[in-house]
Amino acid sequence: MTVKDAHEEWRVTGTAMPFRGNKTGVRTDEVVMPDGAVVKRDYQVHPGSVAILALDDDGRVVVLRQYRHPVRQKLWEIPAGLLDVEGENPLHAAQRELYEEAHVKAGDWRVLADVYTSPGGSDEAVRVFLARDLGEAEGERFEVSEEEADMELDRVPLGELARGVLAGDLHNTCLAVGVLALTAALAGEGLDALRPADAPWPARPFTS
Repeated sequence: MTVKDAHEEWRVTGTAMPFRGNKTGVRTDEVVMPDGAVVKRDYQVHPGSVAILALDDDGRVVVLRQYRHPVRQKLWEIPAGLLDVEGENPLHAAQRELYEEAHVKAGDWRVLADVYTSPGGSDEAVRVFLARDLGEAEGERFEVSEEEADMELDRVPLGELARGVLAGDLHNTCLAVGVLALTAALAGEGLDALRPADAPWPARPFTS
């Protein structure tokens, strides 16, 4: 048996959008169940995101610490951002986010993982990249505001982050997925077996 997610779409008899925010919204669909019953399902409509696990030559990961109001915590995270433009190439978005949040550029890019953050309540899809061959980006630093104005930046050894995830000390989804995926890749077939940075992404089709 091949363990692989498969596309499937149950019939929707009605849909409404009771809330529209600046970047996301909430949709209510009336979905036909296998027994014929029709039930309502509410979920967040999200443009999608990219995240970047940037690994330097010393085996350290670029991380940032940022306040997240919904959970009332300052979380250690990896650089990430929304796919603001419909059809945007996720690699280009990732390169932009790495520059804006960490003022770092990378010479080598691979795909680490594609995940749905909360598929029972949101259609948000995230592509987590591995970025290597790091260097300081050219030009002025990106001007930050709001939560990002209080952001801390650091580089932490990969093993320390993995231990923090397993100990329950680190909770950010993208950080946990990226750190554990990279740890598994290094223990398995190696980084050359990772998908290329422009690998297809059916959850969020993009143009070149």
